[in-house]
Amino acid sequence: MVRVLVYLAVFACLAFGAVWLADRPGEVSVLWQGYRIETSVALAAIGVVALAFLVLLVWAIFRFVFGLPSAFSLSSRSRRRARGFEAVSRGMVAIGAGDPIAAGRYTGEARRFVPGEPLTLLLEAQTAQLSGDRAQAEAAFKAMLEKSETRVLGLRGLFVEAKRRGDVTAARAFADDAVRRSPSLAWANDALLDFHTQAGDWQAARTAVERRAALRLADKAEARRQRAVLLAAEALQAREHEPEKALAAALEAVKLSPALTPAAALAGRMLAERGDVRKASKLLEAAWKDAPHPDIAAAYLDARPGDSALDRLARATTLTKLRPSDPESVLALTGAAIQAREFQKARETLKPLLAGGASVRACLLMAELEDAEHGAAGRVREWLARATRAPRDAAWVADGLVSDHWMPVSPITGRLDAFVWTVPPATLGNKAQAVDDVLADLDDSTKLIEVKAESVTTIEPTAVAPPPPPVPKEEPKPEPVAAAVPPVPKEEPKPVVEPKPLEAVAEPVKPVEAKPVEAKPAAARETTPPKPVIFPVSHAPDDPGPEEEPPPEPKKSGFRLFG
Repeated sequence: MVRVLVYLAVFACLAFGAVWLADRPGEVSVLWQGYRIETSVALAAIGVVALAFLVLLVWAIFRFVFGLPSAFSLSSRSRRRARGFEAVSRGMVAIGAGDPIAAGRYTGEARRFVPGEPLTLLLEAQTAQLSGDRAQAEAAFKAMLEKSETRVLGLRGLFVEAKRRGDVTAARAFADDAVRRSPSLAWANDALLDFHTQAGDWQAARTAVERRAALRLADKAEARRQRAVLLAAEALQAREHEPEKALAAALEAVKLSPALTPAAALAGRMLAERGDVRKASKLLEAAWKDAPHPDIAAAYLDARPGDSALDRLARATTLTKLRPSDPESVLALTGAAIQAREFQKARETLKPLLAGGASVRACLLMAELEDAEHGAAGRVREWLARATRAPRDAAWVADGLVSDHWMPVSPITGRLDAFVWTVPPATLGNKAQAVDDVLADLDDSTKLIEVKAESVTTIEPTAVAPPPPPVPKEEPKPEPVAAAVPPVPKEEPKPVVEPKPLEAVAEPVKPVEAKPVEAKPAAARETTPPKPVIFPVSHAPDDPGPEEEPPPEPKKSGFRLFG
């Protein structure tokens, strides 16, 4: 549209000029070399314009004739350049497809047609990397350093190659050079941060984090969290030798990230050691509200040295009120109640947590409770056995590694702030124990084994031979119901009265289903007593039970078995 308007304006100007000349007639007289030319002004103007066009035409013809060689040369260079860039494009596609043969062929074409182009050097280096020729790749990247437009690219390639061969010093030098030449490079800043954290240089790492935040390579929340983690690491490192510096770093870390458990626990302990119990308690209570953790609970209970067990129980109660439904609150209060020998309170506190399936720590607390209250070795062993197959509690997990303590850097990948307090993924699929089995032992009873009379069905034969005398120093081992009776060495035959067939059990015994006892020939019953019915109990098999229990009657086949 604009061009049409411009053309109309030009034609309007020409028409206006023609009309202006026509309205003002005149004559033009030219005398040159004895010739005299006289004409009107309009014709003279037309002649001048025609002469100008003629001169331009002649000049164009001369330029075309004398510019033919250079035109042919330029056309040839253009074709070669086009073929070279086409080879570069196809070579990049071949590299992306993982075809080293095609990439090598196109690299040769690009080197022949456009040898000095930066993309040709990049294609050559990428092809060498794809083919596994590290020496050629490094040579290509070093060639990139000679040109300003490819110098940073060459530094990155050399950095990658140095890391692949394990040369940390060279890799760090290339990253430093890249940051110095172009401070906004994300990969170089990240590499320097990793190098500083792996070397334990927390001050330099914090400088790198601040530079990344200033360049907007990381958001503000991430930068604050990383600074807090580095300050916590610095505080842990300086705690023994420079306690004042460690306390200042821990407090600043808590200020930047209140949910950072290691920093809060360390700051609380150091404040308590200085005698500032009130400030330590407030700090730990605030951290407990954000993220309950065993380290926070331990630091809170130990805040005032010399407290009695009842005082620690009172502090645990105060801490539990902040997060009453959290499992960590239940475990902390239960442990404090056991130490204060408030066993009934410990059972009532731990019972809701066991209703959802006992974890390892819950089973260990139950074992400690049984040992402290009753001294029952059988129950202790039972709960310890349950702990071996119970779901695991939360732990510090990073890159598949489960650690008992927090670390600022993952030892697997070297990533900063990699550890997370969570349940290890490998144990999430474990089934929790049955609620009845776990809650059955929470009743505060002095008896270790309790069998209800209505749940026992006895089977009495009409006449049974007396059992053989027990072998000295050997105790009979319980066997499962309806199991095959092993053969007993034959003894001298004794006159016995053949028993009548046993009556079938009227009702099955729960939880083990009873089966009818099959009648055996007389020869097999000569020396073998009737098979007793064994009822399962929820206690350890090696628990002898209380000594005051009366011995079972020999004429009854259904009796209590203590295990």
